[in-house]
Amino acid sequence: MAKNKEQKSGKHVPYVTKKQRGGSPAILIMGIILAIIFGASTAYSGMKAGLTVAAGIPGSIIGSGLVSIFARKKGILGKNILQGMSSGGEAIASGMIYVLPAIILIGGHVNFWTGMMVGILAVLFAIGSASLVQNYLIVEEHGRLAYPESMAITEALVASESGGDSLKFLGIGFGIGGLITMVTTQVFGWLNNMITYTGNSFYRWKMSTEVNPMLAGIGFVVGIDVALTMFAGSILSNFAVVPLVSYFTQMAGGSAHVWNNAALHISQMGVDDVAGSYVKYIGAGMMLCGGIIGAIKLIPVIWTSIKKVINARNSATEEKNALGVIALMLSVILIFVAGFIISGSFLVALIGGILSLLLALLFVIVSARLAGTIGCSNAPVSGMTIASLVIMTLAFVSMGWTNQNYSEILLLFGVFIVTAISVGGGYMQTQKVNYMIGGSNREMMKYYMIAGIVGVFTVVGTTVILAPQLQVTGSNPPFGLPQANLIATLTTGIMSGNLPWIMVIVGIVMAIVLWMLDLPIMTVALGFYLPISTTSIILVGALLKLIVDKTTKGEALKAKRIQSGVSLSSGLIAGGSIIGLIGIILHVTGLLKDVSPKGFAAGNAMGIIILIVLAVAIVVPLYMIKKVEDRKPSDENEG
Repeated sequence: MAKNKEQKSGKHVPYVTKKQRGGSPAILIMGIILAIIFGASTAYSGMKAGLTVAAGIPGSIIGSGLVSIFARKKGILGKNILQGMSSGGEAIASGMIYVLPAIILIGGHVNFWTGMMVGILAVLFAIGSASLVQNYLIVEEHGRLAYPESMAITEALVASESGGDSLKFLGIGFGIGGLITMVTTQVFGWLNNMITYTGNSFYRWKMSTEVNPMLAGIGFVVGIDVALTMFAGSILSNFAVVPLVSYFTQMAGGSAHVWNNAALHISQMGVDDVAGSYVKYIGAGMMLCGGIIGAIKLIPVIWTSIKKVINARNSATEEKNALGVIALMLSVILIFVAGFIISGSFLVALIGGILSLLLALLFVIVSARLAGTIGCSNAPVSGMTIASLVIMTLAFVSMGWTNQNYSEILLLFGVFIVTAISVGGGYMQTQKVNYMIGGSNREMMKYYMIAGIVGVFTVVGTTVILAPQLQVTGSNPPFGLPQANLIATLTTGIMSGNLPWIMVIVGIVMAIVLWMLDLPIMTVALGFYLPISTTSIILVGALLKLIVDKTTKGEALKAKRIQSGVSLSSGLIAGGSIIGLIGIILHVTGLLKDVSPKGFAAGNAMGIIILIVLAVAIVVPLYMIKKVEDRKPSDENEG
């Protein structure tokens, strides 16, 4: 109905035309719970695989169920607040996990209260900065900026008003993901979920798959193009570069040792040693170059955004932005105070604060605009962060600030920047949904800010709890931490001058070749850097989606199955990550003892069985959808 009116008048008419409030104490409590859930689960999945999934759609689905039970009178406006708070918690994790764990990786310590201080300032700065361009990007650019994910969330909210079974499929996925995660090595450790084959002859290679429902769910959501591109990077790493480097290591003399481990002779290196000590730095070079190229490509977007924002005028109907201005001013002042508290130096606080504010402001505007073009899930947050940290690292080196203490200070400024970038995009995407539904800007800002602060508490707390696990290295560490490892490697390497620069340069050259071939550098580099056990199961999830798509006849039925598959996959991600996180906490606190599978349960055959069970459990519920009721012609014009 609103859509038809908009088309006739040429002016946007929201779904709810009467000015109402969607918030209440019940909505606030439910929103805080969802912010914690999505913050923790996104932090876990992001540190595990380097990929995150926007929480708007699953948040709207879960929120619809909660509102129908506990706050029915709030209706779609209450559901809208809950999807916004879900996104607020997830946005914190989608940014902070790139840099915060890097402090642990360089041998530092994450202080909970310091992390909270930096994260909260980033939330205030991002929301305040984004609010300055909000009216222009959302209202004045309406119809020109697509906001793909905002439109999908809006459709999910509107669909929830007339019922639907999205919540059912999300629950099925949660059960599947939670059960498989519980019985495998992540929690009780009864069954092996790792399939591994290695070639140790003259051609050395390794192929492995971690049967992880969370990763399979991510694969279903991102689709075949992204998954296949990532897996191509893993193939290049594991079946081309690793065998090549291994071939030459076998020729090394008995006295030659690895550059970063004097106890390990080059001639004795296995596949995992080659990958960890050499090949991963090629991936670091690829990601660094990809981040810089991505930042250069954004220059026109940055210039256009700033120019249009300067020329934009507030509309007469725009709500007052007092809260946003206060948040911005407060964060600008306090970032220098926080810098002095962290470093104990006025000069470090001044230079670090100015650089952080300028870079964060620049990329918050970019991130906010990108939410309207490609959405938040595909935004190059890591690329913008890498470019920012390289600039800051070079500034620190030029000042002579190169010891371990300065590295930690630098990374804390990096936490501020990356969190602000992520929150800026997530906030703008949420406010676009709010605009389409007809909610209050001021109310959504307030609730999103609360969710962001709750998200900071959750992500920093999760990182502190998981610190012992994050330090574990080896062939299959509990967490891949691709972006955090890269950032730790680059910052400490630049500061110390101790990097295998040949490998980094090779990665840069490979990235340039990918750019010349018009291939997605960061996606290939992420696959090159991540363990193939991670990218292969992501590919499996994407292949299941492709199978459902290609074997379903009828566009309406196909759309229904794919939509239900995304809901089921969101449940897999939530169930796998939350149960996995609980399992690790139980292990870390000693409430659960480490148990290894034995006998048949420990072999590859068991992993293959679990993989088949997982695949069947995903596709069978989707194929049980036999038909879709066609809409009557009169339905479109109803009302």
